[in-house]
Formats: sequence, structure tokens, C-alpha cells
Amino acid sequence: MSKFKYISLIILTTFLMGIAFPVGKIGMSYAPPFFLMGIRFILAGGLLAIIVAKKPHPRSWKQGLQAAVVGLLQSAGVMGCAYYSMRWITSGESSIITCTNPLIVIVLGTLLTGAAYRRRQWLGVAVGFIGVVFTFGLHMNIQPGTFISFAGAVCFASATLLIKRWGPAFDLSVLASYQMFVGGVALLIISAFTEHPYFIFTGTSVTVLLLLVIMCSIVQFTVWFNLLRSGDPAKTSAFLFLVPLFGVFTSWLLLGETVEWYVGVGGAFICAGIFLVNWEGKGTKAENMKNQLA
Repeated sequence: MSKFKYISLIILTTFLMGIAFPVGKIGMSYAPPFFLMGIRFILAGGLLAIIVAKKPHPRSWKQGLQAAVVGLLQSAGVMGCAYYSMRWITSGESSIITCTNPLIVIVLGTLLTGAAYRRRQWLGVAVGFIGVVFTFGLHMNIQPGTFISFAGAVCFASATLLIKRWGPAFDLSVLASYQMFVGGVALLIISAFTEHPYFIFTGTSVTVLLLLVIMCSIVQFTVWFNLLRSGDPAKTSAFLFLVPLFGVFTSWLLLGETVEWYVGVGGAFICAGIFLVNWEGKGTKAENMKNQLA
């Protein structure tokens, strides 16, 4: 994959992740969060399954189980923890914690897979996280929701590493459809026990649901899974620091929320962090060429 295509797809998928926050907030005026997300992923998984019906599907119970695990982590785990945490903390704080995923990917990758990351990459992740904190104005408090949201970030990181490991055995569009459907079922079950499910049908609510289903689910997950398979999961995950930045600006556009000066400062830190994680110096390039020739 060319660098131009890679960067273009990264910007597309992180933008869709970011805009899902204000769009989802609008949708929560018409349905409770778990129920809304459950419907979103059930419809997205079902529609994508129809689109990819002729592509190779899991051929064994093992592959089916792997797809289910990814769905429980990627869709139900991340979204379930993020929205449940908002009973105690703000959506901005939840986004900050969820976007610590790149740091957790590097930690888990080092501990579980033996991956080796340079100090520059660790520094880049830290700088990017500082940028995310600046973006939301340094307003963070330790609450029960803090730990719940962090559990969602761990789910996100775990799913990232599993997709990198199991992804080559799947058609990734098929994997995206299976994992969204399983995640949607799990979220509907959670909704049945914790909410009073309802959906108010209006032109706005249907438009919001379609945007969440088509763009923020089908397109986003398909592109994201392909990016994870084609590159280093730590480097790709570093771009997740763009998500809250896009979330802030789209919240300003769609909801009229105020954008403060510290958003610009946070954006600069975010860009610097992404550069540090992904930049390959002369020594790194030489080492890569040596490994390719070996």
C-alpha cells in the first residue's frame, strides 16, 4: 500500500470514528445508548454480510469463535464500556481514556508478542496522549467511570492485536460483518437488562442511524481492519490520537460546542506524537533493508 493511500485511509477512518461521537450524541436523544449501539451494529453487520455474501466465510468453529471474540472486544467491549462510563464521567473524558489504546497496544505487544519498540515510539505515544488531554482541556477526575473506560481501551488494544494476528486467515470485510453482528447482539442483551429500549422514528433519527450504520460502522471497520493487517498495529493505532481531535471539531460543527485555544495546542502535540511513532530514521531504514535482504 502506497503512503498516500495509507494516510488517506487513516484520515478517513479516524474522521469517521471522531464524528461518531457527536452523531451518537444526537442519536441518544431518540434512543438509549446501549440500544442505539446494538441496533447500529446489528444492521451494519447484517448489511455488510449481504454485501460480502459471495466472499469466503469462516470454515471452522475456530474461525467463527475468533470472529466472535473480536466482536465482543471491538464492538461490545469498547462501545459498552465507553457509554457506560459516561454515567460518571463526560464523553470527552471517556474519549481521552479510550484513546490511550496506542500506548496499551505497545505495552501488550511488548509483553505478549515480544514486539520491540524504540524509545522514540514510546515517547511519541506519550506526546500524543498529552495532546489528547490538552484537546479536552485537562479536565479529568478519577471516578468509577474512569476505570470502566480504561477497560474499554484495553478491549480496543486487545482487539487490535488479535486482528493483526488472526486477520490474515479472514476476508477482512467478512470479519468486520461477523464482529459487528456479534457485538450488536451483546449490546442488545446488555440493553435488555439495563435500559428500557425504545427508538423514536423521525427524519433526524433515521438519518443519524443510517450514518452510524453505513459510514461509521461498515466503512470505518472495513478500512480499519485492512489498515491493521497491512501495517504495524502500534504505528497504525498511533493515529487514533486524531479521533478526539476530529470529535471536537465535528462537535463544534454539528452541535455548536465551543472550541477553545487549547484544542490547537493539543492538535500540535498529537501531530508530533504521530510523527515520532511513525518516523523512520536512517538507522531504522537501514535495519529494515537488512532484514528484507536476510
